[in-house]
Amino acid sequence: MLAVWRVTHLLWAEDGPLDALARLRAAAGQGAMGRLLDCFYCLSLWVALPGAALLADGWGQAPWAWLGLSGGACLLERATAKEIAS
Repeated sequence: MLAVWRVTHLLWAEDGPLDALARLRAAAGQGAMGRLLDCFYCLSLWVALPGAALLADGWGQAPWAWLGLSGGACLLERATAKEIAS
């Protein structure tokens, strides 16, 4: 869950080394990818997906792991954010 929060927060809010992530967000523009990078909650779903696939012990557990990892990252973001993210 911490890894999902960290990667999501990095892509969503941080500039990164040499402003690489800020440039990535600017290049994404207003299309689907740009809108995805503008929403922490949406982005956390996609970041959590590979982690859930690795952690789950089968297809029955995968959706719960996916939602749990994303949900945990969202709760952590709400707990640490200065403002509520949208």
